[in-house]
Amino acid sequence: MLGIDTALNSALTPWAERLRTRADLPLLLRWGDSPAAAIRLGKTEPPRVAIHIRHPSALPALLSPSLETLGEAYVEGRIDLDGSAPDLIDVAWKLAAAGASDAAGHPPGPLARMMQRIAHATQHSKDTDRDAIQYHYDLSNDFYAAWLDPDMVYSCAYFENGDESLALAQRQKIDHILTKLQLAPGQRLLDIGCGWGALVMRAASHFGARCVGITLSQNQCDLARERVRQAGLQDRVEIRLQDYREVDGRFDRIASVGMFEHVGLKHLAAYFRTLHGLLADDGWVLNHGITSTDAHDGETHYGGGRFIDRYVFPQGELAHIGTVLTRMQESGLEAVDVEGLRRHYARTTQLWSEAYESRSDTLKAMVGEKRWRIWRLYLIGSQWAFEHDQISLYQVLCRRSGGSAQGQPWSRRWMYAQEMPPRLQHPAPAPAVLPVSAGPQ
Repeated sequence: MLGIDTALNSALTPWAERLRTRADLPLLLRWGDSPAAAIRLGKTEPPRVAIHIRHPSALPALLSPSLETLGEAYVEGRIDLDGSAPDLIDVAWKLAAAGASDAAGHPPGPLARMMQRIAHATQHSKDTDRDAIQYHYDLSNDFYAAWLDPDMVYSCAYFENGDESLALAQRQKIDHILTKLQLAPGQRLLDIGCGWGALVMRAASHFGARCVGITLSQNQCDLARERVRQAGLQDRVEIRLQDYREVDGRFDRIASVGMFEHVGLKHLAAYFRTLHGLLADDGWVLNHGITSTDAHDGETHYGGGRFIDRYVFPQGELAHIGTVLTRMQESGLEAVDVEGLRRHYARTTQLWSEAYESRSDTLKAMVGEKRWRIWRLYLIGSQWAFEHDQISLYQVLCRRSGGSAQGQPWSRRWMYAQEMPPRLQHPAPAPAVLPVSAGPQ
């Protein structure tokens, strides 16, 4: 063991000296029990983050750090991390940035990031998309219920003031979407990627709509159906295990929330053409999804996107909002309103991460140490990325293009009315919430 410690010291000492010239990191690196088997990489006392090297195979990840290689080393147990969640991801980003900088200190440019995206491009089909969705969402319903809100809404919440509870902010998000859509009693609503059914149940019970929700996750489908049954909404809500490309018919309103990230850049135009074909002539569609902040649809900096693709969201791809709007217009959809909610997702992921950290022992027992580590990095990394403009979130409200301007509202006031519409002032009783343990595992 002494030989290994000496070898690590020989490799890490000159690396640390070079790194100190690029960044002042509140980081302690330790690889043994002796005081000599440690290096401080910054002036902060005490260091806010410690990396413990558990195996020499972690050395390449440290000598050429990226978010992908550092994340892999942590997930695979080659390193352990000590520190608060915000400090961990902040130091990881700075370490990866220092490692990625060229001799002039500049990070990779947009062309390099675009080439990275092309190099990691994926092919999407109904089978591969189903497998990717089930990989992510079919861990267990109890896993998600441990850190989501009681309605299990797994997408960006909407905060009026920023101090609301997660549960209230998620309910506000759903109402914000349905109000934007001007959903009225009796209208047909399609929810693409319906999750555990919160939006369609709200649309049916409080807005009087007739709803179809589709998902590719068997766990989500089974529990959503049971929740609909428990709420007595079977006559107004249908939950299907179905790909959006297999849906027939026309709908007055369409909501797609947190789903189009799975479509793939090459298939965005076909996706929006499908929505166009499903939309009634005078209908409205709202697309709510994560976007890249790289104007060339490139990956996030320093390998964070590749880590997520490998461990969290297989085949997920993010388009820039400019690309989204272009593909919509090419597909016959006119964007009527665009709202950026990046700050809202930073707050949402912060609340998710805090809940996740507070239930670490329970979650480790559910999914094991490796899976717990994957999701820990994913949540705290997502919070950092939204906070620092690495990724964003937009709601885009559309209608069929080529129509008269007379059908468009004069202002956006209807979206933010202080008083609820008449149909909401005497809502139906709140749907019963089925205990998650009754759902499939």
